[in-house]
Formats: sequence, C-alpha cells, structure tokens
Amino acid sequence: MGVVEVGLRVIRGPDWRWGEQDGGDCHAGTVVEVGRPGSSTTPDRTVVVQWDAGARTNYRVGYQAAFDLRVVDNAPVGVKHPNHICDGCKKQGIAGMRWKCFRCMDYDLCTNCYMADKHDLSHPFVRYDTINSHGIEVAQRKNSSKIPLMGIFVGAKVVRGPDWDWGQQDGGEGKCGRVTEIRGWDNESGRSVANVTWVCGSTNVYRVGHKGKVDLKYLQPATNGHVYTDHLPTLGKVEEGGIANESRGPASPRHVPFFVGEKVRVAVSVEQLRKMQEGHGGWNHKMAEFLDKVGIVHRITDKGDVRVQYEGFSTRWTVHPGALARVTSFTPGDVVVVAADVAKVKEYQKGHGEWIEYMRSALGKTGVVAKVYPDGDLRVNIEGRTWTFNPMCVTLAPRNTEYNNTMRANERHEEPISVTSMLQQLPESVNGSSIVDQVVREAAQGHITQLQLLLRQNPDKVDGCSAGKTCLQVACHQGHMDIVRLLLDHKASLEIADDDGDTALHYSAFGNQPEIMELLLRKGASINVANKGRCSALHVAVNKQHPACVKILLKYSCDVNVQDSYGDTALHDAIGKESIEIIELLGNSSHMDLTLRNKRGFNVLHHAALKGNNFAAEKLVLRSRQFVDVRKDDGFAALHLSSLNGHRQVAETLITLGQAAVDVRNNKKQTPLLLAVSQGHCGLVELLVDHGADVAATDEDGDTALHLALLKTANAPQAHPTHAPTIAQIMSDISSRGFENNISLALACYLVQRGCSVSAANNRAKTPLDLINDTRTIDLLNNYTAQAAGLARVDMDLKALDLAAESIRQQSEPEQPSTSRTHSNNLQQSSDNQPVSPAKPPLPPRTPDSPTIPKKEKIISDKGSQESSECIICLDAPPTVRFEPCGHLVTCEDCANRVKKCFQCHNVVLTKITKDGREISSKARQPSAERLRYLETKIAEIEEAHCCSICLERCRNVVFLCGHGACVVCAQTLKTCHMCRKPISKKINMY
Repeated sequence: MGVVEVGLRVIRGPDWRWGEQDGGDCHAGTVVEVGRPGSSTTPDRTVVVQWDAGARTNYRVGYQAAFDLRVVDNAPVGVKHPNHICDGCKKQGIAGMRWKCFRCMDYDLCTNCYMADKHDLSHPFVRYDTINSHGIEVAQRKNSSKIPLMGIFVGAKVVRGPDWDWGQQDGGEGKCGRVTEIRGWDNESGRSVANVTWVCGSTNVYRVGHKGKVDLKYLQPATNGHVYTDHLPTLGKVEEGGIANESRGPASPRHVPFFVGEKVRVAVSVEQLRKMQEGHGGWNHKMAEFLDKVGIVHRITDKGDVRVQYEGFSTRWTVHPGALARVTSFTPGDVVVVAADVAKVKEYQKGHGEWIEYMRSALGKTGVVAKVYPDGDLRVNIEGRTWTFNPMCVTLAPRNTEYNNTMRANERHEEPISVTSMLQQLPESVNGSSIVDQVVREAAQGHITQLQLLLRQNPDKVDGCSAGKTCLQVACHQGHMDIVRLLLDHKASLEIADDDGDTALHYSAFGNQPEIMELLLRKGASINVANKGRCSALHVAVNKQHPACVKILLKYSCDVNVQDSYGDTALHDAIGKESIEIIELLGNSSHMDLTLRNKRGFNVLHHAALKGNNFAAEKLVLRSRQFVDVRKDDGFAALHLSSLNGHRQVAETLITLGQAAVDVRNNKKQTPLLLAVSQGHCGLVELLVDHGADVAATDEDGDTALHLALLKTANAPQAHPTHAPTIAQIMSDISSRGFENNISLALACYLVQRGCSVSAANNRAKTPLDLINDTRTIDLLNNYTAQAAGLARVDMDLKALDLAAESIRQQSEPEQPSTSRTHSNNLQQSSDNQPVSPAKPPLPPRTPDSPTIPKKEKIISDKGSQESSECIICLDAPPTVRFEPCGHLVTCEDCANRVKKCFQCHNVVLTKITKDGREISSKARQPSAERLRYLETKIAEIEEAHCCSICLERCRNVVFLCGHGACVVCAQTLKTCHMCRKPISKKINMY
C-alpha cells in the first residue's frame, strides 16, 4: 500500500527488527504522524506509530528501502466500498479492504470475514485496498499461516492514553475500563472508536485511530481473531501491476503469477475450467485429458494467461492462471501434511494410488516422504504405515526446530526389496520364454546342468537380463555358489546393475551370502559402488542387519564413510536399526569419520542421542569425547536431542562419561533442562538438576523452566518412580490434596523447591505467578518454597493477596433467602463476566472444647508454644522477631525485613518486635513502576466495587434484582436502576 495516512491501523511488517516495542508479534498500533522532507525527527518515508500497548516511536515505510509495518485495517481513514455487499456477513458497503474471490463470480468479503475463513480456503482472492486501487492477488488461505491479532478490541482492559482530552470521565487518572464495542464515527470513518465502560460506571466512546488520535492504551489486550499477515499490504510499498478494479468476471492478473519453467497442474474441475477459459484461450474438449497431468510453464501471454507444455505431447494449451496451481517439488525426507478434506483427497487420488476408506486415518496428519515416483506421486510414511498420495494431497510442513530434532521427523521408510517376488515374475516354462529368461530362471533355481547346457549353446546370453536382473545377480542373492562359479568362469560381468543400480555385490548383501560376497571381491568386484539411492553394499548389509556380510566388507577395506541419498553413513543406519554387533564392528573401524553429518545435520553421536541408542552413545563417547558438545547448525547438541526426546540413559552417559555441558544452549537459547521440562520428561529433569543444571536459565522468549511447566498441559507422561523419585513423591502428595495426576504442577513444585524464581518476568513481562489463576495453586507452591529465597515467598503472598482480593470483591454479597437467590447468583460474577476463582478455603470452625482467649497475653503464650527452633525462610538462624497483632515468632531479624504477612496465619503484619523489645522497620521491596500501577489499579477496582457508584463516597449496601446497587441514601429515591435503566422492583439491604 503506497498511500500513507494518519489513522491507519498497523502491525509489524517484513523488515521489523525492533524487538517487542509493539507489545508482541501482531499487536496493533495506529499511524499518528507521517514523515516529511527536512524533518529531523520524522524524515520522509517514515511514520510515527502509537501502539495499543502504550509505546510511541517512528518506523520505516520506504526509508533506506526498508518496510517495518503492514496495514491491518484502513477503515479508520474512511476507506469504504459502498457498492459492494459482503457475502459473508451480508453488510452493505464494505469498510476497509475488499477481498474478491478470483474463482467465483461476484463474491466479495470484508476483512473480518476473510480472516475468519469464510468461503472456500482453496480459492485464491484479490485484495482491493481502496475503491480506486488495482487488485492484488494473494495466496490461497489453506496454505497460509495465521496468527492472533491483539490490541484494543472488544474485551480489552484499558486506561487513558496519550491523546486523552476528556477530563474525569474515566473516574480519574489510573482508573481502568473495559472495551465493549469497536465501531465507526458516523460516516467519517470505520472501526475508529471504542465504546468503554469504566469501573466508576460511566460509558462513552473514545478515539482509536479516528483522525489519527488514540485516547486509550491497554492494560490487558484482547484478540480480534486471527489474520493472514502475509496477505496484508506493506505500508509504503507500491505493489506492481494488479487487476482492474471493476472487471466483469475473473480476469487475468497483470502481474506474473507463474514463472517460465515452473511445474503446474490444473486445480479445478472440468466444468469450472470450461467457464474460466472463456476469453482466456477458449475451451477444447481434449483439455480434459490433461487435468490430472503435470505440465511446465512455457511462457506468459500478454494478457497474463499461461501457456502450458505437457511432456510427451506437442500441443501447448493456453490456460487461465486462476485455474492452475504450482506443483511443489518433493524429495525423500521432506516432512509433509496430508490434507484433511476427504472429498478433495478422494478426487485427487483418482489415478494416483486410488482411495480406500482406511486412508481416513491419515488425513490431516504429518508424515515423511519415503519415495518420489517418476509420475510425481509420493510414497509417504505416516505413523508406521505407508501410503501413496497424489502430490496435490499434501503440503510441505512448516519447519519447526524442535520438531526437526524429534524421532518422528527423522523416520525413514525403507522400500522392501524382494528378489523372491522378482523370481515369481519369471516365465514358468520354456514355452513362450526367451533364452535369456530361461538362463536367469535356471540360475535362480540352482539347476546347474540345464544352465551349463544353455550357456554352451548361447555363451553370449550370460549377461542378459530378465525382468531387469541378470543370472549372476539372482544366483548371488539365492546363494548358489556352484552357479556363481560357473557364471564367473563364463566371464559374467560383476559391474552390471539393475534398474535400481544394484550390482551382484548388492544382491549378495541383500541375500545375506557372505561366502559369495567374498568370492566376488576376490574376483575384483567394486566394493564401494553405490546404487541409485547412493547405497553401497555396506549400507545394504547394515540395513538388512547381516553382520557376517559387514565383517567381509570390512575385511576387504570398504569405505565406511560412504553417504547415501539421505546423507547417512552405514553407522547412522546401524544406530537406527539398534544392531549392537554391527555398531561394535563399525565403531572399531579406524577409518570411521565421526564428523560426517547427514542431510538433517546429524553426526553419528547426534543420531544416537536422537534415537536413544545408549550402546552407540557410550561407544562413541569413549572413542571421541571431544564430539560430546558439538552442535548442529540449529545449535542442538547431543544432550539437547536426548533431553527433547526423553532418552534418559543417553543423557546420563553424555553427562557422566562425556562430561557434557549441562547448560549448553541452542540457537533459541534453550538449555537441555528447558527442553526436558517442555516435554514433561520428569526423569531427565531430575537428572539434569542433580548434575547442576541452571533452573533459572531462560530461552529467547525469556521463559524459565517454571514458565514452561505451568504452560504445559496435563497430558505429559507419568513420572517413573525409579527415574524421578522426587517428582513422583510430589505428585503423590498433590494428588492427596485434590490435584489429580497433574504432572505439570508436580514439575512446577519441584522446580520451585529447587529455587526456580516465581517472579522472573519473560519478554512479555509475564511471571510464572501471572500464569496461575487460583489461590489453591499458590498455596501449594508456597509449601515447596521453604528452602527458596524469602523474596519468592513474598511475591507469592502478594499474588495470593491479589487473587483473594478479587475473589472477595466478587463474593462480597452474602447468601440471601430463597426469594433473592437469582440476584445472589448474579453477584457471583465478575464485571467482565469471567468466572471468579475460588478463594482460599475458610479455617475450620472452633470446636466446643476450644478455649476462649480474651487477653492478648494469652494469645502470645499460646502462639509461643508453637514456635519453631529455626527461621522458616533461611533455616539458619533462630526466630527472633514477633509479629503483631498475631504474635507469631517464625523468622530471624534479617529475614523479617521484607515480610508483609505472617507465614503461619497469613494475617497482615503491622508491627515487628525483637526479643529485646526493639521495633524494627520494614524495608519494603521497591516495586517497579509497572507493578505499582498494577497494584494501584487493583486497589482502585476493590474500592470502586464496594463504593456507591452514584455518590462515590458511601459504601454500597443496597442491591437491586438486576444486580447493580448503591448506598442506602442514594437508593432511597431511585425508581429505575442508574446503570441499566431497568425498573427497580425490589431493594435488598446487604449486611
């Protein structure tokens, strides 16, 4: 989008390199100033953005050829398409960008409906930024990624912002409100103002982009659904070409959607193609024969249509570009995702492996390409099963570092090679078969007499092929030593290969024939020749797990470092096959190059850690300890891989024998401990912590292990008592307290016990405590912080106080008689209609035998009888400070400085008295400005909740059946509710 105006709503763009200034990826902001030539603060081709999060600074929109922003909405500047109706929401006049289906006649969507996945996701769309702009074709949504749009939207919690000019409408500086609606300002602009209800009870509209002004900033953002960021225009960048705005019917784009030489395939039905071809080369009934074939772009016509050439045919067809789809080139090892649409997969599978009902289990799942057939079809390995798919049925999976380093992503499917099945294809009798067929059949069946006769009569047929195989190859596989000797005496060639590139030596490896293999090598067979999969005979012997053949090949000095098409050496394959004898043989070879990596970047030690092969890992570490901390291109070391995949034995070998660095970091700054916690591998967590792993380590997002444990869902593997005894015990303890089999919570308790901070903020300014929403969990973690720093206990108490205050505010209404039960239930909901987490359970009632304690002296003496012999924070010095008014003596003087609440009874401490009668002052922790604002806001909310919203002075002690209330003085004259305007039928006093 080349036009830059104030009021545009934007998000970070393609050249963004400014960290979290915007509040996070896809957080919204507003253009409030456009740069001008000669300005020292805002030069030409820059803009100033006021982010919804509160930050305000300038960004490049063409300056230095960089573009930092994308436009997420231009409705606030008044853009509208008045003559178009959104076919999704049926609203007349599309505000902001218009999205037109490139395949369907007269089908338009507004931005909200387009991003909400209305209409067919496989249809390409054209984006019209304004009513007069040319359209820009965007990619299909089904192959595009989308992320949540965050900012000042419905549900966001806001305070007054930089352009506030509305006095005390919000109740005063620091008061918060909640956004209830985003709408336009009359006919001037769309989605440019926010309707906000403040805690004081007032409601009004405020500018969020209208005329470039922003009256608000959020304390807590809300989402406005997900957006396809790559489909949005780049602010300041003029996009070349386009589609005429009001064209009738689908028109070819002026820009070139395909490149000469690209592979394409028709992606629409015959009927759709016939309609689309009108005016774009026309329709010929012979075109239907090419619908399932892959063609090559020959050229692009002046009109933008595509000339497609099909291999083996002289005719070139002119095709509408909207009817074509690019054919992605796949290679073995690619990770792909199968389409989830049953109807489309059924259609695509016709003539490409066909469809069977059992294939439903593979839809929507991720697999690995095992083979690419000459016609482009794919053999895909999914969860241990193999399927043949039309390439149109799959898409390349987005690359993820953690997934690429898991066992599932590195699965290989070996196509079975069966010479026995080949033998069944040979002619059964001499009748109707050629001399070569007879020679190969007799060699395969071991009939030496008949073979001698045939060769004496036809000596030139010794190297003839039947079903692609020579008689020497099949004899080597079957193990007919006398036949092999006879053929070698008749000068049979040792180097002839079959259609897959396999020689007689490969066949002897397939058939596990070490004696024949040795005979061939003595006769001069090439030991390192590779087949079309770049596999040597050693690869074959290893994959088939034939150790006797491996011994022969090593005896004759084969190259142990040959790499196949996956980049794997024979030792890589042996590790994957878990063949101990072969690993021992290869590992003892002095010529083995342990630095070689396969195409996934794994050396042999990495591969052992990935597969969990502890025997191989131990042997490799003992041989070359210097490779233990070698990292892949993504920064993953062997310890990362074993931790991510849950291989505890391998990790223990790397740490104890290999002296691996336990806090080694990958490119995302993840340590092995962070990866183990993220996957819930309890045994590995304990192992790493016991060997000194840093529990305070953070990744590139600033998350600690405690963040990850609290974020993780509860479906992690159960702790094994022998591998994670401490966590297993914690899990047993918390289960008895009502937390059922919550492995994530058990991990969190363990990490807190080991000193992981509960107040460490990540890059989004979120602490682990911010991820907890109930006081029971706070109390549980509190039980495991006895040996942690006292400051952590204070933070947890503050968080518990916040939660309890919120709960008290929402539950302050006592239970009413049955006549007002409905009203009482309404009061149990928070102002934003979110359920309130239960507060801490009340103390048990005093029994009749409990003595009454009328005097303070009695309180002190009773509490003193329960005093501990050591400070409960540092567990070092004896307790010397008594808290008032509760009278507990639980901490030493050093630790008492920061205490706000008694750890024993949870009452607020007003005075701290030492044993010698001195009163000590509290050295309160200096809160950050952000935390101070947060606490001030919470206090204001509690005050407002209990205060009459009319006079703002007296306590609210009268409620109405609608759920609102006031003080008894203000309520006396009210006939209708001052909040919702409903008639007041009953006034109920609160006590």
